Amino acid sequence: MRSVTADNISDTFLGYFGDETDPRVKELMGSLAKHLHDFVKETKLTHDEWRKALELLKWTGDITTPERNEFVLLSDVLGISSLVDMINSSPDATSSSVLGPFHVTGAPPMDLGADFKRDYDGEVVLVEGFVKDTTGKALAGATVDIWQTAPNGLYSSQDEEQDIHSFHGMFTTDQEGRYSFTTVRPVSYTVPSDGPVGVLLNATGRHPWRPSHLHYIVSMPGYQSLVTEVFPNDDPYLDQDTVFGVREDLVIAYQPQAAGTFPKQGFELSGKVSDAFTKIEFDAILKPI
Repeated sequence: MRSVTADNISDTFLGYFGDETDPRVKELMGSLAKHLHDFVKETKLTHDEWRKALELLKWTGDITTPERNEFVLLSDVLGISSLVDMINSSPDATSSSVLGPFHVTGAPPMDLGADFKRDYDGEVVLVEGFVKDTTGKALAGATVDIWQTAPNGLYSSQDEEQDIHSFHGMFTTDQEGRYSFTTVRPVSYTVPSDGPVGVLLNATGRHPWRPSHLHYIVSMPGYQSLVTEVFPNDDPYLDQDTVFGVREDLVIAYQPQAAGTFPKQGFELSGKVSDAFTKIEFDAILKPI
């Protein structure tokens, strides 16, 4: 079309699509182009501003590695990741929350009651719960992939001093749908701010902090997989998570337990914990496919 204008460019873009274009692709790309075109017109975007945006995207690609996905982090701090989670969560199931850029595949299988803490200092936390469906039925044989930061606030993929699977584990629920393990209390931490995401946060006067949390991926044949996080109810960043990941049903109490009350059986640390510790109970509810 020779007479493309600011008024008809969105329709012209759609008109270039071939007849065999998948309808969903046409819907997604057409809507994306229209919103982008409207954004340019509404803000009267300048050439210099657009060049800076392209430079930021190029930098995002340049800084991305197998251990650090800056595109995921950019999606997170813009709220896109959380919005996708929100609109795809079922009200009857546990809320989804962001996967984040630091999940490591191939986590080692662990027995129920295994210990993440190993030789790290910090408060012992006993974590247990059940995987159920939306009717309350226990799901035996569900896979529960869990990971967190070390006490220094770094994930294993960020920290050369950690084994790549440090603070990562894969559990299978028992006949009652139960999982359990021990760890150290997660800490609040900052997302990487030495790249494009940091430039964006600084430009908008935002901080890079996330509230402390445990990450979960819960899977079971016949059910929608759940990617979520669990947050303590006393974290100072609950109401200002820089990646918008907090949901009401994912905020739980860390329950103090008296010295000498650690379970005598069922945990790798049984008989080894004599001091006070903390307990978490979190159930994951999956929706049938």
